[in-house]
Amino acid sequence: MGQGFLQIGLTLCIVIAITPLFGKYIARVFLGERTLLDFLMNPIERSMFVLAGVRRKDDMAGSQYIRSVLFTNLIMGISVYFLIYFQRLLPWNPNGFGAPNWDVLLHTTISFVTNTDQQHYAGETTLSYFSQVAALGFLMFTSAATGLAVGIAFIRGLTGRRLGNFYVDLVRGITRILLPISIIGAIALLVAGVPQTLAKTMDVTTLEGGTQYLARGPVASFEMIKLLGENGGGFFGVNSAHPFENPNGASNLIEMIAMISIPAALIYTYGIFANNIKQAWLLFWMVFVIFVVLVGVTAVGELQGNPLVNNAFGLEQPNLEGKEVRFGWVQTSFWAVMTTATMSGAVNGMHDSLMPPGLFSTLFNLFIQVIWGGQGTGTAYLFIYLILTVFLTGLMAGRTPEFLGRKIEKREIVLASVVLLIHPILVLIPSAIALAYPITLSGISNPGYHGISQVVYEYASAAANNGSGLEGLGDNTRWWNLSTLVSLIGGRYIPIIAILLLADGMSRKQPVPVTPATLRTDSLVFTSITAGVTLILGVLTFFPVLALGPIAEGLKLASGS
Repeated sequence: MGQGFLQIGLTLCIVIAITPLFGKYIARVFLGERTLLDFLMNPIERSMFVLAGVRRKDDMAGSQYIRSVLFTNLIMGISVYFLIYFQRLLPWNPNGFGAPNWDVLLHTTISFVTNTDQQHYAGETTLSYFSQVAALGFLMFTSAATGLAVGIAFIRGLTGRRLGNFYVDLVRGITRILLPISIIGAIALLVAGVPQTLAKTMDVTTLEGGTQYLARGPVASFEMIKLLGENGGGFFGVNSAHPFENPNGASNLIEMIAMISIPAALIYTYGIFANNIKQAWLLFWMVFVIFVVLVGVTAVGELQGNPLVNNAFGLEQPNLEGKEVRFGWVQTSFWAVMTTATMSGAVNGMHDSLMPPGLFSTLFNLFIQVIWGGQGTGTAYLFIYLILTVFLTGLMAGRTPEFLGRKIEKREIVLASVVLLIHPILVLIPSAIALAYPITLSGISNPGYHGISQVVYEYASAAANNGSGLEGLGDNTRWWNLSTLVSLIGGRYIPIIAILLLADGMSRKQPVPVTPATLRTDSLVFTSITAGVTLILGVLTFFPVLALGPIAEGLKLASGS
């Protein structure tokens, strides 16, 4: 236990240390300043832009940026769908896999295009190496870069700059950030014991004389971009709980740092764009404190264990169900909170086995989406809450709401409301439909309060573009494959459209001179109010679900029934 908490502390210290360094680097990349990779990447990027007919200095309006995002994502999705569909005819398929069922294939394609990577299949028995690398691996880079580009465009708009060029941002996000770090990280995972091979499944004769089949493949390269890009989809069915994806404590540490590095750094990047590092650190510590509290809540729940089991056998032990012995309950608790906080969705233990406090924390992260938030878009959501806080406090104080010297008016509040309200709509309505038909549709394996959590978690994970799940749910059915598409697509693209329109409007506003009456947003008091508004809005919106799910389940266990 002590070693686990020591690793948590080490991970958090590394995050704090690298945030300003990585944040500065990301800012330099998207401000067009010189970086260490210029000599290598400039010729490559120039060639790509010439071939694509893109001029780097051509800024886009909000509508143009939106059309570019939607068009490129549509083309990438269609291309990947047919790559997987024809995988039996393509190379790197030593196991001879054919095409999955059309509904599984459609769900998988859209899930990876939207940076969700929700999986209703087992990768090692469904997809060829070519499909894993050339199709899903390709989307892991492009979907992550899409979210990163949108987040940067939003920051530009808030700080009075033009939104930029989506194609330039997409390419630079890959060539300057995702690709070089993924190469270094994949090498580190190779050293830690993660395999990287195109050899077919290994046949092993057991001591009893039977045959065991060991799946393998190009795992290390897949694993790194999966975590760095907040993708989360596993090469194997059990994701990072598999010893080939995450063999030991060293790989676990590398993968957790990869998960949180970009979302944390983007807050600092905003501070550079806004020329207000103080506010960036205040927001960083606000998110950090809430994150640590959720880790504590989850860890305490797992440490106390299941009272029904402990009382029945006279034990006092943590909850060990669904945990990998090489990580234990401490690291599983930490990972569970981080993967839902960063919208990664990767798992190193089974979330369905978490105690009610852990379910509360993970669901809370999926509902709020800003602790730390998804790739790029999570940072945008954080500033949506900030804008709403400016509006509310401005009204209460009798001052004109302003953010970074620009007035917050009706249009901004309407668009911010769309971002916040679309999420509960896409979670609660389909959950209600599924729960209304528990036998034919829901696939619940554990009826009662936990079953409610299973259903709501699935749609919350889809709408938040997270991808993790409570795998006791029978989700590999046509109902789940198709119904979650609504949450996947709506949860990804409706907020992106609203975010970019809001940023475009803010970029066109004339700055207002700062006066003594101007509400300062870089103070501890205002940051505390922002935290309160964020928690209140998130909890109130989803409180009935939390009350009927993990809270009720926790009370039932505590009562011994």
